[in-house]
Order: sequence, then structure tokens, then C-alpha cells
Amino acid sequence: MRVYLDNAATTPLDPEVFEAMKPFMLEDFGNPSSTHSHGRKVRAAIESARKKIAELLNCTAGEIIFTSGGTEADNAIITSSIQSYGLKTVISSHIEHHAVENTVETLAKRGLVNIKWVNLDEKGHVDLNHLESLLKENPQSLVSLMHANNEIGNVLDIERVGAMCKNYQAYFHSDTVQTVGHYVHDLSKINVHGITAAAHKFHGPKGAGFMFIRKDKKIAPFVYGGAQERNMRGGTENVYGIIGLAKALEIAYREMADHKKHIEELKIRMVHKLKATIPGVSFHGDSDNIERSLYTVLNVCLPESEENDMILFNLDLQGISASGGSACSSGATQGSHVLGTLYPDSKRGAVRFSFSKYNKPEEVDVAVKALADLCKIPA
Repeated sequence: MRVYLDNAATTPLDPEVFEAMKPFMLEDFGNPSSTHSHGRKVRAAIESARKKIAELLNCTAGEIIFTSGGTEADNAIITSSIQSYGLKTVISSHIEHHAVENTVETLAKRGLVNIKWVNLDEKGHVDLNHLESLLKENPQSLVSLMHANNEIGNVLDIERVGAMCKNYQAYFHSDTVQTVGHYVHDLSKINVHGITAAAHKFHGPKGAGFMFIRKDKKIAPFVYGGAQERNMRGGTENVYGIIGLAKALEIAYREMADHKKHIEELKIRMVHKLKATIPGVSFHGDSDNIERSLYTVLNVCLPESEENDMILFNLDLQGISASGGSACSSGATQGSHVLGTLYPDSKRGAVRFSFSKYNKPEEVDVAVKALADLCKIPA
């Protein structure tokens, strides 16, 4: 029995999404930029997908720009907002996804911006008082803080941060890759100027995503070479990816309450069983706090052991797919920059388990037993 508990890295494709995509793989193959009937049909499908996403997020269709995923969208918003508005300061945190942290650090090395790092509390939450102090000292900055951390699951009070940014005329970008499709986003009520999404995080296809750019805070294009995406992103659109993205988000909103309840129960089950099975186990960040973290993510902190370096490898041998940090760096030799920031002296092991609507209680039990066996604890 193989158990997949790495859904924060990517989720399995929903069969309903695949069915929506199939005609655009096999039959409706026209280039959406072509003016003949084949092209017009595909163009209409793209615009219908854009409209559906806008309806779900309560924004206008013109504010949705399709991209290859969250990393491109984060890069585009950060780089182009700095260029478009002449921003000289970026306020961010040391536990952002590399798509944000590496981008702002690269821009700083080029002399384009200064970076102000906001303090974090002992659980890894943004110190909102320090954020306000930074905004007072650096008004009209770019604030880039993720809605929920992909490794430890901590959730940011995005509404409160948006209100702060409005008070200090700051441009507010939030990496929402882990929350779009899992939480309701009413963009008419949040003072955020740019958010990002990737379809494969909510049972859509890989290689498709979008960025929301508020219409009164438009930015320059990031990718040139064509008039696609309303002159905002050159290049032929990933048609079936876009169709799948819209369908996946539609399903996510349609079934969100049921899926949230189901996944929360799985996470709570794992927390209780781990505490009962492995003495000394704890949890990184606030990931075991269902009120302050993603219901899809649980980052387990294991007691010190010489076996911890091999824990993911050994879990894989036992048929358990999990992660030790960000999937985008899973092939790298260095450890998690998030855990390194929060726990610089820790010698304890870390495993990130992340759940989806397709996981079952018995899979949680199998994973707990496997982890207990590897920790040499009788389950």
C-alpha cells in the first residue's frame, strides 16, 4: 500500500478536471490568437475560464492574468510592481517561498531595492507590531508576505496586513499558492494588490496558474513578445491548463466545506495518534493548531536521532510519500530555510505531511505506524 501525503507539493488531478481538459488536447486545438473559427472557439473557452475564476474570487475578469504557475506569478508581481511604481523598499520575511525571497534578494543585489525583514515570533508568525513600525519608517514600500507558509502552515491575517498597507500607501503582494482553492478569497474585501495561484495545488494540472492584479494598481508586463493576456504576458496560452485550472477552482469552491471538514479530521487524527505513539514528538510552527495553520499541512518535529537524516528515504521505502520542506527544493542538499530560520540550533528531525480530499483515515494510521517504527517506538 502506497500512501501519498505530500499534497502541499502537488495534488492528484481530479478526474472531472481531466474530462474538462480533454477536448482541448484532442479536438479544439486552435491557437487562441488566430482569428479563424478554430482560434475563436479556443479564445472563447479561455475567456470563459477567466470569467469563472473572477466570479469565484469576486473580482473582474480583467484582473486575472494566466501564468505558468505561482513562481512566475510571484516573480512578475514583485519585479514589475517595483519597476512600475518606483518602489525602493521591500518588506518581507525570512520564511517566504524562494519564489519571493530569492527574487527580492536578487533585486537588492542589483541595487534596485533595500530589504527590511519583519520579525517573527517563536512560532513563526509575522510580528504585526514590527510590520507596522517598518511601514511607518518606510511608507510606499512593497510588502510581500505569504498568506500561508508552505512548510509549517502558519496563516497570516491577510485582512489586517492589507489594512496596514492601505494606511501607509504600500503595495501589498501575497503568495496565496497554498490557500487558493482551500479558502474563500473575496478580493472585493481584502486590500491586496496582487495574489498568486497554481492549479496543481488544488487538483488541477501542473504548469498553469494565475496572478490577480488589482485594476487600479496595474503593473508593467514581465514576459514580453506578444499581446496575449491583454498585453500582460507574451506567449501562446497553455489552453488546456487554463481550462483545467478554472474547472479545478470551480470544484474546490463547490466542495470546499466538505473537504475542509474531512481534511481537518485527518490532521487532528494524525496529531492525536502521533502524540500518543511517539514520546517527545512536537510540531514545527503552529502546524498542530487548527485555528492558526493550514488545515492541509502538519509539520512534525521528531526527537533527536541519528536516523533523522534518513527519515524521508526510509518512509519512502515503507510506501509513505512525504516531504521535509518545500518541494521546490526537494532535490537540494541544504535543509529547509524555513526551519533553519526558526530553529537554527535544532538537531531534531522534520517531516511535513500534507493532506487532500483523496486521503483516508487508514492512510494516516499507516503513516503514523511507519514513523513510529522508524523512531523505534512500538505502535
